[in-house]
Amino acid sequence: MFRPLSLFIGLRYVRARNHKFFVSFITWVSLLGVCLGVAALIVVMSVMNGFEGELRDRLLALSAHARVVVSEKSLAKGTPDWQGLATRLRSVPGVRGVAPYVEVQALAVHEPDMLALQLRGIDPAQEGRVASIAAAVTDGHLEDLRPGSQRLLLGAVAAQQLGLASGDSLSLLIPNTDDSGTLRPSLREFVVAGIFEIGLQDMDGALALANLADVAALATGDATATGLRLRFDDSLLAPQRSAAVAAQLPAGLEVRDWTVEHASYFRAIRIEKTMMAIILMLIVAVAAFSIVAMLVMVVTDKRNDIAILRTLGASPRRVSEVFLIQGLVIGWSGVLLGVLLGMVLSLHAGAIVAALESLFGFHIMDPD
Repeated sequence: MFRPLSLFIGLRYVRARNHKFFVSFITWVSLLGVCLGVAALIVVMSVMNGFEGELRDRLLALSAHARVVVSEKSLAKGTPDWQGLATRLRSVPGVRGVAPYVEVQALAVHEPDMLALQLRGIDPAQEGRVASIAAAVTDGHLEDLRPGSQRLLLGAVAAQQLGLASGDSLSLLIPNTDDSGTLRPSLREFVVAGIFEIGLQDMDGALALANLADVAALATGDATATGLRLRFDDSLLAPQRSAAVAAQLPAGLEVRDWTVEHASYFRAIRIEKTMMAIILMLIVAVAAFSIVAMLVMVVTDKRNDIAILRTLGASPRRVSEVFLIQGLVIGWSGVLLGVLLGMVLSLHAGAIVAALESLFGFHIMDPD
């Protein structure tokens, strides 16, 4: 069977066993370096992708995929017809759930501690369509937030900081202004109906949930919403779905999806992933330079073979191709082995980490 001369000789050199010891050692070290570098790149990128997915799931456990709010640049007066708008948006393709909400800043007081909270008013009957809060409640039930009950669900970290448990009373102070612009804060006593825990400090330490009517009455004096929370069929398609929703909105309203509201989180993760990829690619680059050094030594070792090839009429380019093929075979062999090793480690990362923690008696990664 016909084979190009450079390919035939290059593969023979790869399989040859008469290299000098140091040349063979550098060859195997180079191959191993490429293998480990590629495997480390795959494992680290897999872990970072998993971390990003876990962070996204935790953020969206309480946060909707998008929110419809009054635009800051809007000059329109009056309160939008949120119920009518919610009915219209439920028919938009890709929208799975719509629920009204109201959010205000409050100061939680439980002697002798005080804590700033974000008080969110929700409709328990519709909240399950836009968030998975029910699964995060560790003590109590979402259905306990009935209109007029003055009950709330509190984040685990906030409850710990205030020394609260289910059934305890909590005073909330909300700053309001009257028509003349005079500050007239509202003070109301709430009962902790339950505790929820998402696993994010920003949520568990600064968020409280109460009934929509109770919060709206406390903040504005009437039972109305200040926006709509939306859930789509696919969270990753939130920007596209938000564009379709925006086309159905009247003037003065805008839609903000989670990729905009939580952009700082995921921008930091992308930067970290990029830096880790660059660092690990440098490891592969060092291994590639080792292959070049090995080829230089092989060329020196094969001077007699090169002279014979040149005598038989091989061009300098053809001779160069022989050693180039040898280097490519070694490099790609390391890449393929690294891909296989990286996939195995990534698929069994949990079991491997648990085994190492059990063997050495310390936590590699904090479970929280």
